[in-house]
Amino acid sequence: MTPIVLVISGHDPSGGAGQIADVQTVSALGAHPALAITALTEQNTQNAYAVFATPADQVRAQLERLAEDMRPAAIKIGLLPSVDVAAAILPTLDALDGVPIVLDPVLIASGGGALAESSLVPFLKAQLLKRCTVITPNLPEAAALTGETNPQAAADALLRLGARWALVTGGDAATEQVDNLLAGESGSTMQRWPRRVGQFHGTGCTLAAALATHLALGLDVPAASKAAQAYVDRSLAGAIRPGAGQSIPNRQF
Repeated sequence: MTPIVLVISGHDPSGGAGQIADVQTVSALGAHPALAITALTEQNTQNAYAVFATPADQVRAQLERLAEDMRPAAIKIGLLPSVDVAAAILPTLDALDGVPIVLDPVLIASGGGALAESSLVPFLKAQLLKRCTVITPNLPEAAALTGETNPQAAADALLRLGARWALVTGGDAATEQVDNLLAGESGSTMQRWPRRVGQFHGTGCTLAAALATHLALGLDVPAASKAAQAYVDRSLAGAIRPGAGQSIPNRQF
């Protein structure tokens, strides 16, 4: 039976990030994506310019209809534009107790545009992190959530806030290689990957969706994390540049 990955995220018209990235990733890795749309965005490969949040009752209705019809093997959460939308997903997460949850804390677009209201950060810290199996922030997102700029300190702080695992990615760091730190109760491991030439749009979405899919396929978190990072690396190696801005991972290589 093909496992289902429940994707809760926003729509990026460029196809670089958001639900199109999630659908491509989940499908390419052999699972079936079920979708709840949290927002529409005014966005292209250069930046994000506006976010139009889906009304919270509509988000809740989407999730309730899906949950009464199918049970996902994993959940991937991306863009949550407001506290109201974030609160609307909690009943479904709690009803699907035991299903692994991967949170990509989307706060700022790769081009620098804000994607979520500032009040979302304290809500994530108080309500969502404790429900997460894995949180996958890049270093700026981890710093926004914890105040820590060191990857290990940020990961430790995320674990104290309730996440069971934290994968802090280093694509934004000024290092020769990309150093991604996975931390959990059993300790921390660093995975190093070549730094691909160029600027990329949608790597965080791709990573979180790949990790959720590998969990749905039965891997444990360390193995799913390594497999997801390898998938992202291959996607970046074959990236395309369909617009005038950043390149997009080739998720269907």
